[in-house]
Amino acid sequence: MAQNGRAGRRRAFIGSFTAAGGPGIVTAEVAPAGGALTPVSVVQDVPDPSYLALAPDGHMLYAVSETADGAVAAYRVNGHRPEPAGPPVPVDGSGPTHLGLYAGHVLTANYGCGSITAVPVRPDGALAPKHSGRLQHTGSGPHDRRQRGPHAHQVQPDPSGRWAVSIDLGTDSVRVCTLSDGALAVHREIALRPGSGPRHLSFHPDGEHAYVVNELTPTVTVCRWDSAAGSLKPLTEVPVLHGAPAGDAHPSGITVSPDGRFVWTATRGEDVLSVLAVEAGGLRLTGTVPCGGRWPRDLAHHDGFLYAANERSGDVTWFAVDEATGMPRYDGSVRVAAASCVVFG
Repeated sequence: MAQNGRAGRRRAFIGSFTAAGGPGIVTAEVAPAGGALTPVSVVQDVPDPSYLALAPDGHMLYAVSETADGAVAAYRVNGHRPEPAGPPVPVDGSGPTHLGLYAGHVLTANYGCGSITAVPVRPDGALAPKHSGRLQHTGSGPHDRRQRGPHAHQVQPDPSGRWAVSIDLGTDSVRVCTLSDGALAVHREIALRPGSGPRHLSFHPDGEHAYVVNELTPTVTVCRWDSAAGSLKPLTEVPVLHGAPAGDAHPSGITVSPDGRFVWTATRGEDVLSVLAVEAGGLRLTGTVPCGGRWPRDLAHHDGFLYAANERSGDVTWFAVDEATGMPRYDGSVRVAAASCVVFG
């Protein structure tokens, strides 16, 4: 587990939508036993810091600013309150909704315009004042309202660190990308089922499998990952709900247990967390539990607990996980208006 700066304490960082009344970036202490979160500070210098990412050493925190103009910001993590490390950097893309660290850069997935942007990271962890490259996705899907054009929803490195992987809801595809001299390029684009609306991808600890949660249909696509070739092969698609949803059902977050035995997803509208057992050849839905709030936008696993950032009820809930079955048990919550993500360090 990464330690948080010089303090060496366990911390959670919670993003939120300030346009919907969110406080900005909330720092919370994590109880050594029980996983409870206690807020200790708030940073309010950028609008809509909806998604966050920590540097591997825990000394720097990065945040998107999910606005029409789009930007990314860096913070030094030292003490109770992250401190801005320079002004936000424009990403030349609208609505950046996710970010990841790759090859000495922060990459942002810009949902509004369907692109990914690379911003160099300086040796001290701060960001360069200008991005080094931007890659525009192209294409569309069959959903008339949601897939008229590309909508990049996530970007992250693969486990080998050789590739950047971007997930596009609008084009029903995953792009495997490279970064050379600050410029992004597509190595391979993998098509998923038309109309599935892929949102986020999570890798299995074996480095050979990946799971894509789909937003427009309540399913997970099981894939085989070849890091040598930079290739993703869809194998099967598995439901995350028992039967047809009662109303809206828009899956959002996905995470894999550190031992690789379980996959968990969150579904908005139904407002549940789903447990899928990892089996030879795929996944098997074993159960669902209420998320403890409304509209779970993000899901994270940390130290034996699951945490759901519930946007519309304005809270982060946490669940102890049964080691044998993977089933979550509600343990508590903390108020964070318009909560959108939670990361740990």
